[in-house]
Amino acid sequence: MTKTQKTEADHIAETRAKLLEAAVPHVVFDGWSDATFAAAVAESGVDAGLAAQACPRKGLDLAVAYHRQGDREMLAAMDEADLAAMRYSERVALALRARLDAADRELVRRGSALFALPHHAAEGAGLIWETSSAIWDALGDSSRDVNWYSKRAMLSAVYSSAVLFWLGDTSEESAATSDFIDRRIADVMKIETTKAKLRENPLSKAFMAGPGRLLDLVKAPDTAVQSDLPGYVAPKS
Repeated sequence: MTKTQKTEADHIAETRAKLLEAAVPHVVFDGWSDATFAAAVAESGVDAGLAAQACPRKGLDLAVAYHRQGDREMLAAMDEADLAAMRYSERVALALRARLDAADRELVRRGSALFALPHHAAEGAGLIWETSSAIWDALGDSSRDVNWYSKRAMLSAVYSSAVLFWLGDTSEESAATSDFIDRRIADVMKIETTKAKLRENPLSKAFMAGPGRLLDLVKAPDTAVQSDLPGYVAPKS
């Protein structure tokens, strides 16, 4: 990528950030809609043509930008935490709490309504996957096989359920949500323990030596080649 291209990308990112900042006060009333986008363009002073480049899908792109902004804030909080002093489950819990701390309930509620629509559901699921993957990457996950997918799938389920619980949480400082996260992570740890025991089962070993060997073909995404895909099946050598 050339220096000019980087500058253009930065300019688009800055424009999107300006639009998002101007849009936030309107989301409570109009959701992540085209009306909110139009108001953001008018109030931010951003050129309409440039705004269309930064957010070609208007309100939907602003909702996506808001979600990814929360991911960046979560990662910053993780960088500041002393993760080395925590158990692995505590690190995951901290990440999920940091992600929710970076969000506004009403803005997330409006986003949830948008991504619940059938034609936006895949986008919403993709954003949840992005958040989960960002957490695992930040925690140093080095898996490149089918475990890459299973880890992110399980964390996506925990994160999405935590968001739904948090949206209705009225406890002080979201204490109930914090407890909920701990319980869900404990459930996942039980699953991992069960999986480890099953791997030692003679039937499981026989399966993995036979049909289960197909799982060896599943590899994590090659981001340098297929970054737009959630994964691929490696060709036989």
